[in-house]
Amino acid sequence: MNGSTGASRKPTIRDVAAAAGVSHGTVSRVINGGHWVSPEARDAVDRAIRETGYTANHAARSLATGRSNSLAFLLTEPQHLLFADPTFALLLRGATEALAQRSMTLVLMIADTAAERANVERYVRAGHVDGVLLISSHESNPLLASLIAAGVPTVCTGVPLGDRAHVPTVSVDEQESARTMTRHLLSRGHRRIAVITGPDDTPGGRYRLQGFREEMGDLFDPELVEQDVYSSDAGSAAMTRLLERAPDIDAVFAASDVMAVGAIAAIRRSGRRVPDDIAVAGFDDSGLAATHDPPLTTMRQPWNEISSAMVDMVLQVIAGGDPEPLVLPTSLIVRETA
Repeated sequence: MNGSTGASRKPTIRDVAAAAGVSHGTVSRVINGGHWVSPEARDAVDRAIRETGYTANHAARSLATGRSNSLAFLLTEPQHLLFADPTFALLLRGATEALAQRSMTLVLMIADTAAERANVERYVRAGHVDGVLLISSHESNPLLASLIAAGVPTVCTGVPLGDRAHVPTVSVDEQESARTMTRHLLSRGHRRIAVITGPDDTPGGRYRLQGFREEMGDLFDPELVEQDVYSSDAGSAAMTRLLERAPDIDAVFAASDVMAVGAIAAIRRSGRRVPDDIAVAGFDDSGLAATHDPPLTTMRQPWNEISSAMVDMVLQVIAGGDPEPLVLPTSLIVRETA
């Protein structure tokens, strides 16, 4: 493309095709997600786009395809948890990267209150996004059922509780993961093991407690159970209550790293040491675990794989597919706290 052309008009798909040495149909496929395009052709088109300065007309494309070329990252939690809990940031980053590879946009949406839910429903039903990545689900929250009823392509992280219509899911085995961590604590000789888990209307809260209880067997003591929201303050308060009820606790399994960090703070305030007096284990390996002092023993979730699989799955649904639920493995990461 010569300089006068660049000065007089914006580059077109045909200009990109000429620079890349491919058909304009190939360029169009790359711009619209890269399906059925070889890696070599994709690289050539990407280089040509940079060289020509081509910018896709997304508004025109949306009119032609009926698609917005964007997905919603929908968090049904209080807004402050987006910044307080690093797991959400990891999923957000992974989803953003997966969509950037497809020249698609991610729209961040919060829907904790009734007003926020209504706003999200209006926005999504109006077709402003092609699908939804539902990052957290509560059994009592009606939003998932509403999205399904409206025919909005939706994929959940975690298996939603309750009598839900079929919805594709990407999850880890919460129950078996909790059993793995509990076995680790038992193998270290701990017997008075407490658990701090999440809300019972969330899959993580319910199934991690269930796995812990099953693995503890006859050693399970309901007095050593606390359930609360996934936050450091909640973990601290729960640990304080546990120590008041049962000062002989020798280990605690917190069902998230942020809860575990709060529990450690409470243990230290009580004059006890971690892990010498009380061992502490978390769940997630969100980055917080490795940088904490001391570094936290935890169950690692495969965050990049979760977010990438969710994007792949919702795009399959948008294309008319019916993907099977996906369960990804966790791994035990032993550090200094347990």
